[in-house]
Amino acid sequence: MAVHGFRRSFTGRIYLRTDTVERSILTDLVGQLEEFVAPDDDWADADPLARMVGIDPDAARSDDPALARLFPDAYSDDEEASSEFRRFTERSLRDTKLAHAATVRATLVRSGDKLVLNEAEAQSWLGTLNDLRLTLGSRLGVEEDNHDDFLELPEDDPLFALFHVYDWLTFLQDTLVRALTGLDTQFLDTEIPE
Repeated sequence: MAVHGFRRSFTGRIYLRTDTVERSILTDLVGQLEEFVAPDDDWADADPLARMVGIDPDAARSDDPALARLFPDAYSDDEEASSEFRRFTERSLRDTKLAHAATVRATLVRSGDKLVLNEAEAQSWLGTLNDLRLTLGSRLGVEEDNHDDFLELPEDDPLFALFHVYDWLTFLQDTLVRALTGLDTQFLDTEIPE
């Protein structure tokens, strides 16, 4: 897995060096995320005005913990207000997540071992990495108080590999945040290495 994570060059470009396996894992995860957050229904029969303004009359809190984490209730103490808010926002949130994932996929396709991002692409990566982490973390049951338990899993445990992918995504997200905010200045390169 990428040892250095995302970096920012003196010229301001954000980059990540990856190998074929890492790009393959990321591409597969992004494809799964796209399928996961895509709306189930067909809007062909929906009210045209509702489609135009993005109101989803069928939006409901998911029973799937990972989807519930990606699309949480807006008001933890008011189910009715949360439901109403969801009707007006969930479709747009899904579209945004899908657009970010499509951008990440496109940057993976166009890049070789050196992925170079502009600011908008970096923001899409940040959103998608967060969505992937939330989804995997929900599936694994990762909590602040049990993180160390996952680190101690034996290699033959079925959760071992998934947790390490989760941990790698966490690392990538952290290094991307640092590159975007300038917190990685001690590691700046004069140019993007070949």
